[in-house]
Amino acid sequence: MFRFENPIYLYALTAIALFIALFVVSRIIRKRLLGIYGEQAIISQLFPGVSKYKPAVKLVLASLAFAFLILGIANPQIGTKLEEVKREGVEIMIAVDVSNSMMTEDIKPNRLERTKQALLRLIDNLQSDRIGIVAFAGESFLLLPLTTDYSAAKLLISTISTDLIQTQGTAIGGAISSALGHFSDNPATKKAIIVITDGENHEDNASKAASEAAEKGVVVHTIGMGSVKGGPIPVYAGSRIKGYKKDAEGNPVISKLNAGMLQQIAIEGGGKFTRSVNSDPDLSALIDDLAGMEKTEFESKVFTDYEDRFQYFLALAILFLVIEFFLSEKKNRFISALNLFAEGKK
Repeated sequence: MFRFENPIYLYALTAIALFIALFVVSRIIRKRLLGIYGEQAIISQLFPGVSKYKPAVKLVLASLAFAFLILGIANPQIGTKLEEVKREGVEIMIAVDVSNSMMTEDIKPNRLERTKQALLRLIDNLQSDRIGIVAFAGESFLLLPLTTDYSAAKLLISTISTDLIQTQGTAIGGAISSALGHFSDNPATKKAIIVITDGENHEDNASKAASEAAEKGVVVHTIGMGSVKGGPIPVYAGSRIKGYKKDAEGNPVISKLNAGMLQQIAIEGGGKFTRSVNSDPDLSALIDDLAGMEKTEFESKVFTDYEDRFQYFLALAILFLVIEFFLSEKKNRFISALNLFAEGKK
């Protein structure tokens, strides 16, 4: 098991982009200022010992030193001892819609990204509950079995995309049935399913599936992502939008939040319906409902001992910093003497 003891410090890595931007701007300004005194070729002859490339090399070395320093401060750790511990909680299966309509940008940046952010907030508010994840579109598959390893769950959530399932469509009923099949066999454990989707169900009877889950003692909650006004469904070429999905008549297909259906599913499943408001769904009522469920005891395997690995990263940071410090911006005399790219004498 790998983790960072202080992951909050990892945000400092974004400063590397600022370093690069400042370097580029400074080089552009320097070039323009030198241009005032003459052509670049003539200026270069006045400073024959100055290297064009070593400043960039020094920037790379300094950036690497900074990156390893931050990683060291965050303190990477490796789990070394796995033990069984007793916990009290409930079982929660999360069904995530990964159909193409979830890329609609009626809530920014799009529904799927907002879904992932909402799931991370939800997990942050759980205590000792076991969670699992089912991804669905036209079909469903298990993405994460029931676990108490919230770090692994968060890591997996960050990788969720519409590319996970090739069969497009939205089969909410199938997702509920799939989630139902991945709970433990312990009848005493309270169970809940959370379906997070835009509600555009085209494949099956989702309300019936929720009712069947409720008959088995499983509560079904729904979270609606999107707006009633909706928006066109983007079509991607790689990571860029090349257009929008159109119907047979050539008109853009508008995807809208089907709040009515999601509310009906929640009613049939004995749960709560939460919808996105100003991009983010208010999860407080859902979190309170999950916290209020009767907890049962179960055994869970967790890592109890971790070994620090920060020293390796700090050593690399110091190494790159020393190299950067002693690396001169002047040209290497030996390489310059080779004059590999000089024109032949006439």
